[in-house]
Amino acid sequence: MRFTASYIPTLKESPADAEVVSHKLLLRSGMVRRLTSGLYIYLPLGLKVLEKVSRIVREEMNAAGFQELLMPMVQPADLWKETGRWEHYGKELLRFVDRHAREYCLGPTHEEVITDLVRGEVRSYRQLPVRLYQIQTKFRDEIRPRFGLMRGREFVMKDAYSFDADTTGAETSYKLMYDAYCRVFKRLGLRFRPVEADTGSIGGNFSHEFMVLADTGEDTIAFCHNCDFAANVERAEVAWRGAACSETCPAVEQVATPGAHTVEEVTAFLGIGADRLIKTMLFRVDGNVVAVLVRGDREVNDIKLKNLLKAQAVELADAATVQELTKAPVGFAGPVGLGIPVYADHELQGGTDYVAGANAADAHVLHVDLRRDVAITAWADLRTITPADACPRCGGSVSLTRGIEVGHIFMLGLKYSEAMRAAFLDEQGKETLMIMGCYGIGVSRVMASAIEQNHDENGIVFPPPLSPFDCILLNLDARDATVSAQADALYQELRSQGMDVLYDDREERPGVKFKDADLLGIPMQLVLGGKSLARGIVECKDRRTGMKGELPLDGFAAAFAQWAAEVRQGWEERS
Repeated sequence: MRFTASYIPTLKESPADAEVVSHKLLLRSGMVRRLTSGLYIYLPLGLKVLEKVSRIVREEMNAAGFQELLMPMVQPADLWKETGRWEHYGKELLRFVDRHAREYCLGPTHEEVITDLVRGEVRSYRQLPVRLYQIQTKFRDEIRPRFGLMRGREFVMKDAYSFDADTTGAETSYKLMYDAYCRVFKRLGLRFRPVEADTGSIGGNFSHEFMVLADTGEDTIAFCHNCDFAANVERAEVAWRGAACSETCPAVEQVATPGAHTVEEVTAFLGIGADRLIKTMLFRVDGNVVAVLVRGDREVNDIKLKNLLKAQAVELADAATVQELTKAPVGFAGPVGLGIPVYADHELQGGTDYVAGANAADAHVLHVDLRRDVAITAWADLRTITPADACPRCGGSVSLTRGIEVGHIFMLGLKYSEAMRAAFLDEQGKETLMIMGCYGIGVSRVMASAIEQNHDENGIVFPPPLSPFDCILLNLDARDATVSAQADALYQELRSQGMDVLYDDREERPGVKFKDADLLGIPMQLVLGGKSLARGIVECKDRRTGMKGELPLDGFAAAFAQWAAEVRQGWEERS
């Protein structure tokens, strides 16, 4: 493709509203343009990248035995009401009414639609398993769309679904997708990690997220250095291997702590370590208020609380609720005498003689023994894992890193088939519910995540499988007929080798061309000008490493093929 015949509106500066790196570079490189909040137009180069992601995803889905179909984006409310998600999904579900006063939504996902399809078609165990997928536009009415394609309202997603006759079959389908996802992200040239994850609003028995590793990621991942354990911190269990404390302490004593309501202020005022302080957090769980206790140097994990109580909604209680229940401002709540259910992190069992809020303004209590002084509703793992914790699988050391979720697979079990009566007749003629799995890849998010992981101060550094072009050829003397004739010949030679080439034939300054070439992130750069032509060479540059070299014009085809193979191999070794 000639640059002069292409629509590639690059920008010198990042738009003021661009936040993260991928957002800035997608706009600057002329790959996308913002229509309105959370909605983007894919320009020709951006669409090429999107199609490359889709092609690899499609090939691996087909290889795993899943068949492609396409479902409507508009979905009737009746299906969502069958599963209860019409009420519980939240405001991200964009609802509307048609001219006949029938309720619909724009699909953020398709569990209800695919279940309705399969329950109407499958009657016998002989028709199972059913494994289907689609690549389609989704819509979620994000309260605050941000970060460009990372968190938009409209996005492209691959969603797949499996229906099996039994647990063994469902686990086989799940493993097929797990392996296929590993192949997808490896083929895309991305550094990634599959991690255990919470099932969230989709529901189900268990799930894995596929995270692209990037310092700018919104998610935190805990992983073990000694085994294959890896989990989103929302899901990562903390294995408490201590013994319950058998000692006790003096009776509870209230002391004044004027103005000290944060962990740092209280511990400094009393001269104690944060591990001696009980942090008492009040949460509203499906309308009811409960207290959660963790050590002062720990953080409550509200996802774990939600899963423990099998709740639909968990949110931190507001200041008015705290005041009403504790008779004190925020920062002075404590478990002693608190008349609501109290859930304590199991780590607290290992000690006594704690300090806690006194449920009175500017006061705390000393000598708290939780077994003696508090009616604990349940002990559980309720805190977020830290690097100081041991691996819950092998006891090895744990580290935290950042990641961007680009894929998520769920073992749904009977969640949707039970609600929607997706049943079949088994070998004994008995009606049995299908066991489901669902599997998603954010196709457009992969595009942004790849840039978050692969960029430098000059622009994008695309992995070869994702780049809109295989290489870019820069003609530095487009007004010189001799140079242009040779550049045209090189362009045709590259195309004859099967290369998808962007030929920069513009009558622009060399500096502009170099900057655009780096900005676009195409893996291989070839440069021809009057000086290099006189020397009988073509300059070459590996965009990833920045290493420059020279290829002879005499024997160019063979020299280029060897160099291109080395560039690709470098990417494979890096990934």
